[in-house]
Amino acid sequence: MNAPPRSPWLPKLVLAPSFLLALFFIYGLMAWNGVLSLTASRLLPNYEFVGLAQYTQLFESERWTLALRNLAVFGTLFVGGATVMGLLLAILLDQRIRAEGVLRTIYLYPMALSFIVTGTAWKWILNPGLGLEHLLRQWGFENARFDWLVDADMALYCVVIAAIWQSSGFVMALFLAGLRGIDDSIIKAAQVDGASLPRIYWRILIPSLRPVFFSTLMVVSHLAIKSFDLVMALTAGGPGYATDLPATFMYTMAFSRGQIGLGAASATVMLATIAAIVVPYLYSELRQRGRHA
Repeated sequence: MNAPPRSPWLPKLVLAPSFLLALFFIYGLMAWNGVLSLTASRLLPNYEFVGLAQYTQLFESERWTLALRNLAVFGTLFVGGATVMGLLLAILLDQRIRAEGVLRTIYLYPMALSFIVTGTAWKWILNPGLGLEHLLRQWGFENARFDWLVDADMALYCVVIAAIWQSSGFVMALFLAGLRGIDDSIIKAAQVDGASLPRIYWRILIPSLRPVFFSTLMVVSHLAIKSFDLVMALTAGGPGYATDLPATFMYTMAFSRGQIGLGAASATVMLATIAAIVVPYLYSELRQRGRHA
């Protein structure tokens, strides 16, 4: 017996509630945040229009300037470190070693943890009174010193270490999938020509991973710009403002100091920065799909 024809409006009806909820809670609240950034809102929303005054105040703030500098350092080291570490791990696993399954699970495990858990764990590890420094001194190294977490000049690098540890497994999975997607005949042909394995990776395989590099840059850069929970759990933006990032600045202004308009302005700047990274990526993906269609 033939099944009755499915109504063309049924899938749309099923998807409509989730679509409407996403439209309101994501794009609607993003628009509302943009409106608040143009008002004199402080402790509570105030719809007195002040134009770009909040943005002017934002970019005149020394703390915001410091947060941007910290983001530049953190983003560069985080994106570069996670990419290099993930690529090296992917090349290691691509050798089809015996314990590949176990190692892949171990490397991917940190990504299964929340950034709060990662920040808390590394806070214990890097704490001079509890972690590495304390352990080395117990082993007899009395002059051992690793107090980066409480050093204003080095604390940001603690956040970088924790972030790379968290994300390098995910980057490894991206590169490993890319390596496994390359035709083995290319590798065999290079071996027949006498190319060594390092030369094959450097001259043939790694250049073939250009789309993976681009995707990795997009994803990890997005994580760097919106980094909040890792910083709050690990350093809470301190010592002082040494590890303050735009996301922690926004939270402090909007929810701790009652400057909702200023916090909304900083959030809008962050959104524009992420859009400047993601939109070209989406455009290139859609363009490539259009060519292959």
